[in-house]
Amino acid sequence: MKIGILREGKVPPDERVALTPRQCKALKGLYPNLEIIVQPSKIRAYRDQSYLKHGITLNEDLSDCHVLMGVKEVNIHDLIPGKKYLFFSHTYKMQPYNRKLLQSILDKRIQLIDYELLTDKNRIRLVAFGYYAGIVGAYNGLRGWGEKSGTFKLKPAHDCHDKIELEEQLKTIRFRKPIKILITGHGRVATGAVEILTLSGIEKVSVGDFLEKEFNKTVYAQAHVKHYNKRKSDGGFDQAEFFSDPGEYVSDFKKFTQCTDLFIACHYWDSKAGFLFTRDDVKSIGFNIKMVADISCDIDGPVASTLRPSSIASPFYGYDPINEVECDFNNENAIGVMAVDNLPCELPRDASDYFGKAMMERIIPALLGDDPDSIIERASETNLSGKLMPDYEYLDAFLKGE
Repeated sequence: MKIGILREGKVPPDERVALTPRQCKALKGLYPNLEIIVQPSKIRAYRDQSYLKHGITLNEDLSDCHVLMGVKEVNIHDLIPGKKYLFFSHTYKMQPYNRKLLQSILDKRIQLIDYELLTDKNRIRLVAFGYYAGIVGAYNGLRGWGEKSGTFKLKPAHDCHDKIELEEQLKTIRFRKPIKILITGHGRVATGAVEILTLSGIEKVSVGDFLEKEFNKTVYAQAHVKHYNKRKSDGGFDQAEFFSDPGEYVSDFKKFTQCTDLFIACHYWDSKAGFLFTRDDVKSIGFNIKMVADISCDIDGPVASTLRPSSIASPFYGYDPINEVECDFNNENAIGVMAVDNLPCELPRDASDYFGKAMMERIIPALLGDDPDSIIERASETNLSGKLMPDYEYLDAFLKGE
């Protein structure tokens, strides 16, 4: 097997990589018949020289590789026919902006293995960058609070060499007065966010205490879906029922809006579920949220203040609750919004290392042939014959523009 590591070609550029130099070297030690070729890159967080130092070959031409690995979507003109590709394709949800990409993949008889679809036999995802989205998103939320309140300043995450330097920045945080911080979600993203708040010395309290008590120090609570959704018929909650039919539930988030200062959104949201808070809710008496770090970043979705994605270079904007439009972040009456949609890119070295470890442990063995749970087959949207795989035949109408 010969694996090629692609140079990222999407704009804006992404400095992440699927496998770091050390991981490539370790894999070659584990699999003597495995060859890894890396396409040179001037933007990658791990420089070309680092791969050479670890005995990995650099080559612009990857045409003799069996498998090609990138991170983001591969440019259509760079696709090599008849190969197996692994990258985040953003196609299985029928994203219209990538219709031509999927059409070209089929035309070129490429087997597309989407990272987002790599799951175990219980359909649990095996590789993701979500943890680092939580790390950077929570950090940006604190940074935004400091800037909007004028109480402290944190170095931008992308200006930190790595997570260690970012963690050092947390030691400089000082709140002028106690605030309440709410996290929604319990997955990888929320795990990263919780870690940042913990490292900041912020104490966790129960949801009940968060709603009912006042504190003389800054605290945070972590809310599960059961805490902010209730059955329409009787106000109850059943998790299995909610996930199977969220349309039978209504949002019960308003109680949190009245006591939360900084909201860090790490939840997964189903479009059939209710909004957490609407534009009318923001206008209501008692609405208290002053800053939202929307890591989930569902545009015009459950968090009314998220009007658009923001960027790494300009991560903050304001939401004018009266006129329902974007405004200056520092406007006194504005809700501050952080809605960067590519947060792991701010710590590309750490995020790549984290992702690559999961690839080594969970995916590479299956890719090299030991795949009793059909991990690779289940994540393959297309095959080398230029056909959609059975689980993804629903994409046929999408491809035809129907």
